[in-house]
Amino acid sequence: MAATLIWGSTFVLVKDVTAAVPPSWLVGIRFTCATAVLAVCFLKRRALYLDRGTVRAGLACGLALFCAYYLQTWGITDTTPGKNAFLTATYCVIVPFLAWATLRRRPTRYSLMGAACALAGVGLIGLGGGVGISTGDALTLAGALFFALHIVLVARFTRACDPYVLTMWQFAGVGVCGLTVALISEPMPTWSVLEASDLATVAYLTVFATTVALLLQNVAQSRLAPATASLILTFESVFGVVFSVIMGAEQLTGRLLAGFALIFASVLIAEVLPAWLQKRRALQGAGPSEPATAEVLVPKMAGEA
Repeated sequence: MAATLIWGSTFVLVKDVTAAVPPSWLVGIRFTCATAVLAVCFLKRRALYLDRGTVRAGLACGLALFCAYYLQTWGITDTTPGKNAFLTATYCVIVPFLAWATLRRRPTRYSLMGAACALAGVGLIGLGGGVGISTGDALTLAGALFFALHIVLVARFTRACDPYVLTMWQFAGVGVCGLTVALISEPMPTWSVLEASDLATVAYLTVFATTVALLLQNVAQSRLAPATASLILTFESVFGVVFSVIMGAEQLTGRLLAGFALIFASVLIAEVLPAWLQKRRALQGAGPSEPATAEVLVPKMAGEA
């Protein structure tokens, strides 16, 4: 949840800074710097830095994440921050089916109901009165597919790999891809003419929205089912609107409040409701008809109590 709070604050910032720093440069710089930060912070784990399995897994996650961030950042240059947030959050619908196809984890009916409810809530928050699909919208939708793939890959690899070192190599993969694409296809930013606010935005995106938030996501996903993680991550759009309201970029309306309520309800449907029903059936002496919570869907890590 903390990660979604941080990401919710970035949509307006990214929209503004891409006018001065092209998308690939922005992605490449923030993730390369984040790699260096993690490498220094986790020196005690340096014995794992060159573990082949972790390196391969991290780079695979990094490739998916680069495609996601690049398409999302490129897409936001041709759409509004609200629509960008909504269309990105469609991964909450994609993840259960992608996890089913790749990890053989069949989504429960509660996950599917929760995903549909969350999507409706994000739609109320993000779309407003406009439903047309622009080039930016199409790019953002493509990015959502890769965000979903990234969530599934992280769910798979954090079961066997150290999540901190995995995140470091993931960042390295994104950084290399971003800088490579930037050198080939985009003009280099003129750093001398950037305003202090632009540099502060890049620093915030690097430290908080990348290093801290994605590390929190990867560590949390080592204990969550992919469908559950994707539902919780939809709160990013809620916090995005909250920050927009605080900054005066958007007015709080009944439509937004309804969207908040639907997203909150989605988590209750996917997590609280099945656990309550399972407990009720147990008290009545009947066994559960299907896995109810993430604890059932995802095996515990070795060494966990």
